[in-house]
Amino acid sequence: MRGRPIGRRTLFALVTASAGALVLPGVARAEDVRSIELGGAPTAVTVNPVTGLVYVTDPEAGTVTVIDPRTASVGAVISVGGAPGDVAVDAKANRIYVANPPAGTVVVLDGRTHDLVSVIGAGAGASALAVDEQANRVYAASGRTGTLAVLDGVSCTLAALVPGPKPSLGGIAVDSGRKLAYCASTGTDSLEVFSIDSGKFVASVQVGARPTAVAVHAESGSVYVANSGIHHMSIVDAATRTERKTVLLRSESSALAVHQGTNTVYTNGGQNGLSRIDGASGTLTGELSLGVNPGDVAVDQRTHTVYVTDPLHGRVSLVRDF
Repeated sequence: MRGRPIGRRTLFALVTASAGALVLPGVARAEDVRSIELGGAPTAVTVNPVTGLVYVTDPEAGTVTVIDPRTASVGAVISVGGAPGDVAVDAKANRIYVANPPAGTVVVLDGRTHDLVSVIGAGAGASALAVDEQANRVYAASGRTGTLAVLDGVSCTLAALVPGPKPSLGGIAVDSGRKLAYCASTGTDSLEVFSIDSGKFVASVQVGARPTAVAVHAESGSVYVANSGIHHMSIVDAATRTERKTVLLRSESSALAVHQGTNTVYTNGGQNGLSRIDGASGTLTGELSLGVNPGDVAVDQRTHTVYVTDPLHGRVSLVRDF
């Protein structure tokens, strides 16, 4: 199935609150936006920067769809059963991890053949995933119990199940260099800091209302948090463990991704589309209307292509040069 070109779009800095009309041109330009029709309800998305393949979960169909960005088409549909939620890639080991919250398991797929490698018990409600490629570990946070499962990527076993300090955990991100993991606690509007060395939660940072997604810029250590209950994104300083800045957005943000090479953050907190933020300065630098309220967001670290799911219409958008 080949992608449908949407064409060149000019981005604008402001959108009028009444009619949604675009009023200020020239902030940035997206040279190519393509829509890939998947059907169903595509939810979570991630990219393998080595192979370039994109993985999209559909909890209603119990599948993971593989997208080949070279042809902007579906390469394979993998049945994993259950209701797959989050998906993460270990590019170094070339493995794909898929959370199945109802079963409390994480499905492991071979990145080359897409065959099933293993199914790992990760605790009830394990739903959000992050990979530590340096240590070959996978972290699964539970939205139901607040536990953090530490999975061994070599043996495909549960290494530890750590009780969380809060009743439920949302999104998660790992800072491999600083040996920290960050978990969003939606019910307490906080970011919980987990020490990989000690295997314990060591700090809590207040952020915006109902934080749901987390991303880390590896070089600076800055942590970006999508707040689904308020119109801003939080930026947390790793050294001081405080919210050092908030970035005003057009709408609530529930997903985000950071391009490591440029420290550019992409979030679904735009006006029916994407917002682009300069992570270093914490300023909004561009907006792109896709005509829908996007779901999850991922970015290819090598090509800088941004992928956005649209669960309502069963499609994924590929955004280049934004």
